Amino acid sequence: MTVLVTGATGNIGRPLVRRLLAGGHRVRALTRDPARADLPAGAEVAAGNLSDTASLEAAFAGVTAVHLIGFGDDYRPLENGPQIVELAVEAGVRKATVLRGELEETGFTRAVKAGGLEWTDLMPVEFMSNTLEWADSVRGEGVVRDGFPTAKSAMVHDADVAAVAAAVLTGDGHAGRRYLLTGPQALTPPEKVRVISEVLGREVGYVETSRDDMVELWRGQGFGDSDIAFFLQMRTDPPEAGYTVLPTVQQVTGRPARTFAQWVGEHAAAFTG
Repeated sequence: MTVLVTGATGNIGRPLVRRLLAGGHRVRALTRDPARADLPAGAEVAAGNLSDTASLEAAFAGVTAVHLIGFGDDYRPLENGPQIVELAVEAGVRKATVLRGELEETGFTRAVKAGGLEWTDLMPVEFMSNTLEWADSVRGEGVVRDGFPTAKSAMVHDADVAAVAAAVLTGDGHAGRRYLLTGPQALTPPEKVRVISEVLGREVGYVETSRDDMVELWRGQGFGDSDIAFFLQMRTDPPEAGYTVLPTVQQVTGRPARTFAQWVGEHAAAFTG
């Protein structure tokens, strides 16, 4: 089988490409800039932009399974979901994983489910890689500045999301399922900082940031009002799904979900320089 991985240079796409190749599968990796993709040897790199349906025709040719993301340029939601699904079905694609960042259905996810594909939703609560936004302050000052110290997250290792995607795309029994993906622990920001300190073997402090300062930080990073409202809700009144540990990763892959300490150990260089 040939598997098409969209978002192939992203946090999930890249480890998914590696895992599929390691399993002996043919992989076509979609990227807008093949010259800069730096993907593993063995992957067929295809140029294409999810926002431009016509650019995807060659990428879908001969593909039997596809990993889909529902956003395009600048993380804007895709509005051409029906056209992408029609193209996939005409090319002979049978199954699809859909990486989702929200609990609610979107136009894209509705298009996938109405289009005749064997779909499976992958819904990670939060990526451990989000913690890389703390790397500069840990390296330079030995502290993490973050707000909402009681907000818990059952964040998941990016590679575990990729492992679930690979299992679904190359296995059976997953059609029509919605997999909420978590790590093995629900941690608050101070608890995450404590793990970072223990793994690095040096003291890293936690400095609480006020709500107003967090809002200004997000605005400075270019986020709009709707994004900020979502961030605030997730930190002050999160859905139970955001902090409830589930066994989904192990159930699908046969291996326990990786811990945050494992993730920090793998990315220690980012925090130490």
